Amino acid sequence: MQVAEKTPELVNFDDVAALAHDDMEAVNRLISASLETDVPLVSQVSEYIVMSGGKRLRPLIVLLAARAMGYDGEQHIRAATIIEFIHTATLLHDDVVDSSERRRGQESANTVFGNQASVLVGDFLYSRAFQMMVDIDDMRVMQILADATNTIAAGEVMQLMNVHDPDTSEDDYQQVIYRKTARLFEAGAQIAAVLADRDPADEQAMVEYGQHLGTAFQLIDDALDYSASADELGKNLGDDLAEGKATLPLIYAMRAGTDAQRELIRTAVLEGGLDQMDEIQEIIRSTGALDYTEARAREAADSAIAVIAGLPDTKYRQALISLAEFAVQRRS
Repeated sequence: MQVAEKTPELVNFDDVAALAHDDMEAVNRLISASLETDVPLVSQVSEYIVMSGGKRLRPLIVLLAARAMGYDGEQHIRAATIIEFIHTATLLHDDVVDSSERRRGQESANTVFGNQASVLVGDFLYSRAFQMMVDIDDMRVMQILADATNTIAAGEVMQLMNVHDPDTSEDDYQQVIYRKTARLFEAGAQIAAVLADRDPADEQAMVEYGQHLGTAFQLIDDALDYSASADELGKNLGDDLAEGKATLPLIYAMRAGTDAQRELIRTAVLEGGLDQMDEIQEIIRSTGALDYTEARAREAADSAIAVIAGLPDTKYRQALISLAEFAVQRRS
């Protein structure tokens, strides 16, 4: 009896990205073509942030999920580009709202070009994304992307409401990271199933995969804000605290710490600032807040892996599994 050959494991992110190399090259070409405009400043700001690096994780999810679903058409290229444009628009707006100075290891677009240009070019990218949705000519895809974009916008407002609020609960925090981050991961994975015309069970599996993966990614991102170096992180360490955001490491540290530790963190969240960053980092470490955050991320990643167990055992399913592993192992 012939033994079925086991799908090989993908040991690093480059191995995963290599599977989608040709598709990603097509995405990059479409990005460049779609950024062409007769308004020079739009092109300058768009290209500055879109071409500034990053792993292109969100479009990669679309590309790999589509292949894992057995899709052999070309619309996944357009869908992946739309996802990247929506994500980039949120970055432009986020950096203005948060007064961020660094993004992906370089000066943020609003630092280089100003807040007004960043907001307006973010609007340009949103509108370009919606033009491209029409080109896909699939109402389900348009509905998913339109709903996701609206959810992200609501998440931005929800996060703004939580700024400088030390009483933000873990549930409030989870709502924000779902809306701001996980929802776009979810949309990208779901679109892949829709394009491949898979049955409702497979589509739901991809919805849950994207949601869990996005949750794991954001949890680790928030942990890294208190444990990575600025060079690893690509932005200033402690940005969340400086902006008065009570992310999970702070929420847990306040729950598990002493009265004095809790009061120190509360004051920092209320006032915003990094004057006592060293003390707060030590509190986060001593209370096990980083371990707690990373454990929640591990749970989310394991859930992402579990929900795609029923997909055919191909190199593309293995790539999706590897992405969930990378989400919790990354240092930037």
